[in-house]
Amino acid sequence: MQGFGSSMVDFAPWDELLRTYVDEQGRVDYQRWQTESVKPLENWLDSLQGTKLSKLPGDEQLALLINFYNALTIRQVLEVYPIDSIFPKVWGVPNLWSFWRFFTRSLYTLEEEPLSLNQIEHGILRRWFREPRIHFALVCASMGCPQLRNGAYWGDRVKSQLEEDAWRFIRNPDKVRYAAETETLYCSKIFRWYGQDFSKATESVPQYIGQYLPEVKTAKSLTIRYLPYDWSLNQRTSS
Repeated sequence: MQGFGSSMVDFAPWDELLRTYVDEQGRVDYQRWQTESVKPLENWLDSLQGTKLSKLPGDEQLALLINFYNALTIRQVLEVYPIDSIFPKVWGVPNLWSFWRFFTRSLYTLEEEPLSLNQIEHGILRRWFREPRIHFALVCASMGCPQLRNGAYWGDRVKSQLEEDAWRFIRNPDKVRYAAETETLYCSKIFRWYGQDFSKATESVPQYIGQYLPEVKTAKSLTIRYLPYDWSLNQRTSS
């Protein structure tokens, strides 16, 4: 359930853009967004330049940073669309330089600090917050990522939104599934890349997943297998 919330920061323009160009499956109409609403996205980002992140309450910081990450991701895609993936190939070979720059180049300045996607995620969110559910909310424009919400995160309900995200991600068999006959837990590589974060919240990745999949929680033994990560663009075709 999406629903509106409230925040000290004005997330309404971002919320409206998401509701206009993102469907219920988290797929983005980049073509239409690029044609109609690049400027409104830029205007909203510009309007937040004077925001004092350090002066905001914790939940407001969390909502702002997640919204920033997803907005800056979309802005990068809109700059170069049409593309099929943020991990492009040149003559059949993955372009690691382009992929690396997508996450590491400075995209925004907040409180005189340059921000890249990596800085938002690793330098701030993972350092400031013990909140593994951010990994079900940060979306890097790929089908292997969590589903992009078609609405903003809000300071007064960001924790409940993250809980919804966790349920949706872990209950999606494309991301997580348990084969009881072989006692094998198949899960997204997000659980491998950020296993430390999940293990801080519980004792292990299986225990964390077991909070949402009871069959995993009651398994006596299991083997973890990581699913291939789908880097294709999370796009939908304009109607």
